[in-house]
Amino acid sequence: MGLPLNLAMTPAEISTCNTLPDHIAWMACHFSPYGQGLSNIPDSLPDGAMLILNDRLACDGHSPSLVSEQLSNAVSHLGCESVLLDFQRPRSPESEAMVREVLSALPCPAAVTEFYAAGLSCPVFLSPPPLHIPMEDYLTPWQGREIWLEAAICQETITITQKGAAYSAQFPPDRLEGGFLEDSLCCRCRTRVLEDEISFTLFDTLETLEKKLDLAQSLGAARAVGLWQELGHELVE
Repeated sequence: MGLPLNLAMTPAEISTCNTLPDHIAWMACHFSPYGQGLSNIPDSLPDGAMLILNDRLACDGHSPSLVSEQLSNAVSHLGCESVLLDFQRPRSPESEAMVREVLSALPCPAAVTEFYAAGLSCPVFLSPPPLHIPMEDYLTPWQGREIWLEAAICQETITITQKGAAYSAQFPPDRLEGGFLEDSLCCRCRTRVLEDEISFTLFDTLETLEKKLDLAQSLGAARAVGLWQELGHELVE
């Protein structure tokens, strides 16, 4: 696999890992529950690591200038190569102002989730494509932007009845095996035929995920970000 893969690790995972992967991501800095800045900023990281700031704790009354200063100082002190602003909560004027100020202050590349990408020129961090959507179709709206893609094992069931088709993603996935390879979607598929419905279960394996990431790279994706606890023992570079 040629696409650089940053594996997000918790402090406990980093401290107990005998051999760290080539590219790690710190999971994660948070907005402080007690002040206007950040919490869980690491004391040390391997050179070239990615720093993740998420909004598990909401951006609520926090200072954009303080947060920007703390992140910029951490990047410089720790030798971080990049930052991911992994914001999943609904946008608000406050969170938008936070994103813009942080991006303007950071001395390294930083990506935002697709919810915040409109009107910005920074890299965009995309969730894994739904399994029934070809990678090319999924990435096309973002051509011209640097794309960071989430790497994850996914599973989805398409159920067809007289009423039409229903799509249902399953999380966590069952980590299925077998079925047949669906080349155009870079996944595997199992079918189930009943009297009044047909279902197709699409699912990733490590093999199809690697194919998917290689395809994403050929279509212009710059890097992938996944979880160490899910992929670290099998997809490390």
